[in-house]
Amino acid sequence: MREQFDVAIVGAGPAGISAAHVLGGRGIKTIVFERGEYPGAKNISGGVLYGHDLARILPDFREKGCPIERNIVESRLWYLSNDGGYSVAFRDRAFCDRLFLNAFTVGRARFDRWFAEQTKEKGILVVCSTVVTDLLRDARGQVIGVMTDRPEGDVKARVVLLADGINSALAAKTGFRPEPNPHDVALAVKDVIELPEELINERFNVETGQGVTTEIIGEITEGMDGVAVIYTNRNSLSVCIGANLSDFVKSRVKPYEMLERLKEHPMVAPLIRGGQSKEYMAHWVAEGGYDSIPGLSGNGYLIAGDSGMLFNALHREGSNMAMTSGRFAAEAIVEAFDKGDFSSNGLAGYLERLDGSYIMEDLKKYRGFGKFRLEHHELFTTLPRLHSFAAREMLTVDGVSKKEKQRIIWKAIRKEISTGKMIRLFRHGWGSIK
Repeated sequence: MREQFDVAIVGAGPAGISAAHVLGGRGIKTIVFERGEYPGAKNISGGVLYGHDLARILPDFREKGCPIERNIVESRLWYLSNDGGYSVAFRDRAFCDRLFLNAFTVGRARFDRWFAEQTKEKGILVVCSTVVTDLLRDARGQVIGVMTDRPEGDVKARVVLLADGINSALAAKTGFRPEPNPHDVALAVKDVIELPEELINERFNVETGQGVTTEIIGEITEGMDGVAVIYTNRNSLSVCIGANLSDFVKSRVKPYEMLERLKEHPMVAPLIRGGQSKEYMAHWVAEGGYDSIPGLSGNGYLIAGDSGMLFNALHREGSNMAMTSGRFAAEAIVEAFDKGDFSSNGLAGYLERLDGSYIMEDLKKYRGFGKFRLEHHELFTTLPRLHSFAAREMLTVDGVSKKEKQRIIWKAIRKEISTGKMIRLFRHGWGSIK
């Protein structure tokens, strides 16, 4: 006999559990399916969350023991050649206030488990080690529930929310979202390196409980459109690097070899020296932007978070969009119950909320950024090399006048890239983010 729920959510990540919190708070009978042994078991360890978005779901998250690793007080951007590079950092007194949590690092395995546990008091049922294999439909094609790999595991529901991540086999199988184009996905590999808490504080110039994010671009991705990051956890560093999947296919660069070369870079090696690798993993990142977003709603279903390709590649923001889209989905479902209409029209409030939010505004603003990066690989080859050469030349005191050094630098630049190409590069770059 099929069990009946009001809402079935596929995936117990930030999007799915955010929706569950809102639905549970309104007394809507909700079940969440998670394929891992527990929420977070399948998620890559280490990430950045944002206090504003979490507080909209769970205002007292700190009082409830949210497993925060470090409060981010400084953000760094590095532009690296193979031998050196530039570093720009921003730290503000406001971010150092312990009462103000703008951004903070978490271990996703711990956080997701904790976040899901908070739904129990709202009557949410979270079922783990369960794969949703397909969707149930009525004669008109409207989604009316899910099929699982459990014996007699079909579950009927008025609405199904797909929130099972970018590699959602279900979204692709049902046709609600095609398999992501390789141009729209990055493959990232991560090493979590254990270090004593005090040593991390010293190396990153922070106090206990404070943390730093470092975003890195340049030659470290070996000519591919990619980025690396270093996040500080309480007693570990998350070192991650990734590149566009289509570039990986063409270059045949091995991701783990690229990660090892990153760890040997003269700006990275001193930070991780003496550490022990705790975890090594790989995952996909949705980087296609606005133009890769599938239809996010239909008759009896909605799609949220990474499943819907909601990720800001320029600012590396995904968890906030997952939580907010999950909340929007739940609010739209509540409206559908009030109207008794679970068709795409009845669920239209979801798209209305997305379109009126920072999510779509930001994704539309940067919709040309991915194409710009893919078309200008000199961002990851020629330019970082020239930047490092120019800085090294000007900072080397060797009896050569600064005027002569400027001539040497300009000659090297003209040899590598024409003035016209440089102008086009800056014009296209500005056009992709303005």
